[in-house]
Amino acid sequence: MHFLPWRRWLAGPLLALGACTPYLYQHPLAPQAARLGAELRTPEQWGQLPAPLRKTVVAVYKFRDQTGQYKPQANGASFSTAVTQGATTVLIKALEESQWFEPIERENLGNLLNERKIIRSTRQEYTDQTGQKQPYLPSLLFAGVILEGGIISYDSNILTGGAGLRYFGAGASGQYRQDRVTVYLRAVSTNTGKVLKTVYTSKTILSQQVDANLFQFVSFKRLLEAETGFTYNEPSEMAVKDAIEKAVQALVYEGFDDRLWLPRDTVALHGPGRTAYLREKSENLNIDVLGREAAPRRAAWALGLAGAVTQYGGDYAQPMPTLGAEATLRYQPGEMASIFLNAGRLHLAAGPGRSFFDYTFNYAEAGVLLRLLPRDQFTPYALLGGGIAVRQQLSTYSRYVPYVMAGVGAEYLLTPRLGLSVGADYHYFLNDTADGVVTGRYNDYYLAGRVGAVLYLGRKRATRISKVMP
Repeated sequence: MHFLPWRRWLAGPLLALGACTPYLYQHPLAPQAARLGAELRTPEQWGQLPAPLRKTVVAVYKFRDQTGQYKPQANGASFSTAVTQGATTVLIKALEESQWFEPIERENLGNLLNERKIIRSTRQEYTDQTGQKQPYLPSLLFAGVILEGGIISYDSNILTGGAGLRYFGAGASGQYRQDRVTVYLRAVSTNTGKVLKTVYTSKTILSQQVDANLFQFVSFKRLLEAETGFTYNEPSEMAVKDAIEKAVQALVYEGFDDRLWLPRDTVALHGPGRTAYLREKSENLNIDVLGREAAPRRAAWALGLAGAVTQYGGDYAQPMPTLGAEATLRYQPGEMASIFLNAGRLHLAAGPGRSFFDYTFNYAEAGVLLRLLPRDQFTPYALLGGGIAVRQQLSTYSRYVPYVMAGVGAEYLLTPRLGLSVGADYHYFLNDTADGVVTGRYNDYYLAGRVGAVLYLGRKRATRISKVMP
């Protein structure tokens, strides 16, 4: 067996990639030095928050992991928790960075009180020994607001998938998985115990794996085998950190409505940061659990043009592929269904050089188009309808040939107004005269494959909510 040149070219890059894979992140024989922790929410993002009129003193006793989830594993059980148990520390850091809150120590209050007892005792002993009176310890700060809540959900494998390709012993594949962590944060008044505000945020956690391999005989009794790949798991601690920081940002903006805290400049009540937050909050009402926009995307009216390749089927042998064109008008009374009216021109022919027959038809048809995923950018569809074709050439039979039709296809929105569609449909004539010959048990038909563009006109359908603006 000979090792073909293209396989040599494929083997070389695979082996080189396998040798270089460790360097994509960190070489195992060259450990990295300690560094500052990675920051997800940059100072610029925190900078969207306006300066506060005054900082609010808040206490955080315990911001716990309330999920009870253990780290998922393919085989066996793991006693390692799925999310960090130090969420209180993460929350206090986020409160500091926001510049809106003055957090005070409450998680390890016993340690603080014990240390203050030691200071008092030491000062009292010094006073007794020297007669010099020592100053009293200042009073502890008390909080007007207590922050409660926790990590209340960790959902694993909310979305999984992958793809692969193998050809003659060479192949590659990839897999991915999405988990999700959800955080609730509430502000409680220490004067009344009233829950002032509650916010919640969520963050997806991505894991992905990419593999490439080669398994090929290069000659007799000579086997080449090579493989490489890498796996990336987004750190769950960073996902928790991002979700908590987002919750703090949301709590600040939500507090504006009830005047729990105010910016130094009242113009910031309607500034770009809060405007962006309100827009995100409004749009979030139309986001599904997978993070996809679940709002109507298509306007009620649409115009379209399509080109087609058609092929006749009927009494003559040797059908010839021909070209056609079509214009369409659609009206969408509901999200899933559209009523369409098509008009177009097509050719049907058979025989070498179209010698058996070659007819040109103008046609008009109407029907219903059903979308499987009406709120997605990409949606499969099915259509069903009927129409009439008018033959341009003279024939012993009537020029008018009615038919019924059915088809399937898919549409992808390039922009909110413009969509591209690909489809295939089947047209069955209600009599056997389309090709000018009446014979056999079955009527004539033709198949068509179409590629076209659709332009949506007017305004999109109303969403579930109106846009919330300050």
